[in-house]
Amino acid sequence: MTILVTGSAGHLGEARTVIHAASLHKPHMATHSRQAFVDVNVTGALTLLEAALTAGVSAFIYTGTTSVFGSALRPAAGEPAAWITEEVTPVPRNIYGVTKLAAEGLCELFHRAHGLPVVILRTSRFFPEPDDDPAVRERHGVANAQANELLYRRCDIADVASAHLAAVARAPAVGFGRYIVSATAPFARDDLAALRRDAAAVVRTRFPKAAALYAARGWRFFDSLDRVYVNDHARADLGWRPAYDFVHALAALARGDDFRSPLALAVGMKGYHAAYRDGR
Repeated sequence: MTILVTGSAGHLGEARTVIHAASLHKPHMATHSRQAFVDVNVTGALTLLEAALTAGVSAFIYTGTTSVFGSALRPAAGEPAAWITEEVTPVPRNIYGVTKLAAEGLCELFHRAHGLPVVILRTSRFFPEPDDDPAVRERHGVANAQANELLYRRCDIADVASAHLAAVARAPAVGFGRYIVSATAPFARDDLAALRRDAAAVVRTRFPKAAALYAARGWRFFDSLDRVYVNDHARADLGWRPAYDFVHALAALARGDDFRSPLALAVGMKGYHAAYRDGR
C-alpha cells in the first residue's frame, strides 16, 4: 500500500507526502521468488522515489522493518540479549531483509542527491497472526505471546499508524532519519544478561502484579529474550508517543479488557500462507 497524503483540501498543488508501505515481506518467502522480492521491494521503491521527486512531494515516508538487523538480533550462546538501536549495523539473513535494506539505501540516496526529505520507520512485528515459530505457538497462545512481545519486539498497529503520522509532520524538519518503531521497552542495558538467562524472573521483579494476572489466564512469560528494541530516537525526534506497551497491557488485563487497540481488533487476523504458519 502506498498513500499520497495531501493538504487539507486535497489539491495536487498543495504540499504532499508519500507513505510507501507496499512490500513483499517474510511470509511471502514461502510463495514468491527472490526476483519477485527485488522487483517489488527494490524496483518498486525506486519507481516511487523517482515519481515522488518528479511530482515535487514534500516528504517520503518509508515503512521499513527491524528484520534488516538480521543476525545482529541473535547473540551467541551465553551472550546477553542484544540492545538494538539505530546504530546497530544491519546483517540481513534472508531476501526480505536484503531487499528492505536496499530500499532504505535508495531512500538515503534520493535525500542526499536531491534533498528529498525521507523518514524510514523500521517497524517491529505488528501483524496479528500467530507466531511463525512452532515452539512459541506450542507453549503460548496468540494473545499471551503478543503481550510478551510488547516487552521487547512488538508494536501495536495503532502505534505504528501514529508513528507514520508523526513522521509526516516531522519529515521536512528531520530531513533524513531512520527510526525503530516498537513499543517502549521497560528495560535498561543492565538487564540484558539477566533477560537472556531468565527473562521471566526479570519481568516478575519489574512487574510484581504480572505473575498473578498471567496465572489467572494460564499464560506464561518467555524464558529468555534475545533482544530489546529501543525506540528513544523516534520518541525524541518525531514526537511519537506510543500508547500500547506492556504497562498498558497489564492495566488492561487487570480490568478484564483486551490489551490490543481497537484498530488491531478491527483489522483482525487475515492469515498467511500455510507454509509460513507451519514454520517452514
